[in-house]
Amino acid sequence: MNVQPKLTVVGAGPGDVELITLKAINTLKDADVVLYDALVNSELLSYVSPRAELIFVGKRRGCYRYQQEQINELIVERGYSHGHVVRLKGGDPFIFGRGAEEMEYAAAKGMNVSVVPGISSSLAVPAYQNIPLTKRGSSESFWVITGTTKQHQLSNDIALAAKSNATVVILMGMGKLSQIVKLFQEEGKNDLPVAIIQNGTTPDEKIGVGTVDSIENVVKERKLSNPAIIVLGEVVNHRTQLEKIQQDIVVKEIV
Repeated sequence: MNVQPKLTVVGAGPGDVELITLKAINTLKDADVVLYDALVNSELLSYVSPRAELIFVGKRRGCYRYQQEQINELIVERGYSHGHVVRLKGGDPFIFGRGAEEMEYAAAKGMNVSVVPGISSSLAVPAYQNIPLTKRGSSESFWVITGTTKQHQLSNDIALAAKSNATVVILMGMGKLSQIVKLFQEEGKNDLPVAIIQNGTTPDEKIGVGTVDSIENVVKERKLSNPAIIVLGEVVNHRTQLEKIQQDIVVKEIV
């Protein structure tokens, strides 16, 4: 059989099984091998053909089943032995998902490569809690920043973002929360609203809302931990404002 090695990097969305694109589902059905991460909703694997091979390559509680170099090699090896490899990643594979690196490696080894974008958790998770990243009069732009760089340091971009009026969304930042809070305090933004959302868009979703000064205590009280997204900005107040509007309507209907 003449095998045509191919890699498709697919975004699985933020967690809710319904937040995956039709194109992604069709790609999963066509796969000969699927390499999937820990943050991928396992229900999505039901779309994969029974003839396809499923390989878990994710990280759980700091333990790596495969190092990135091994994943790259596995993609190429399975591509040449099986054909169509789908690399299924949580959220969008081009937003801190290392999808670009995997595509470059596979392409350099002679594989055809393509990507199916996914709904990023940076957008969808706040939205599920009625937090818009932009809102007229509150925020004209937003930053999406990784909390931890390749060198395991806090991203320098957070200090720059803290100086702006933009909404700031930080992924993989819970371990650096104290440092993040300090940067915003140094800019005099002690009362800036903050939301931390854990396991966003899933049945296990938890949220804590406070200010730059209070959010660390909120995290302790709510027992929030990874995987979580940090949102800083006036737009966090939209959630409360919307709830108040809805409550006022209910009260008027009762009266």
